[in-house]
Amino acid sequence: MQNDASGSRDDRLPNLVTIVGRGVPSNFEIAVDGEIEMLADDPVAEGTVVSGGVAEGTIEVGVQRFRFSGQMANVYVVDWNGVEMSDSASTPEVHVDYGISSR
Repeated sequence: MQNDASGSRDDRLPNLVTIVGRGVPSNFEIAVDGEIEMLADDPVAEGTVVSGGVAEGTIEVGVQRFRFSGQMANVYVVDWNGVEMSDSASTPEVHVDYGISSR
């Protein structure tokens, strides 16, 4: 957990969104009305771009996690064919948790 002059990451970014890959190459974009930060040593190596309140990237397998402040504004996920989340069983699962702390 980071500590700095503005407080811990948990205080600044109390919410968590988790993207879980299902073994199919997929693209995602998540937008929040606050700040967002990827929980990874090197987001670029993960194929993810984080800018302002938006994170976008790709996932096939594994898990990508993001801490954020504010509310979730938008989630857009498509599989390798461009089929959106609600119409494709292959798109990643997205979990949003508000007001949690790191363990």
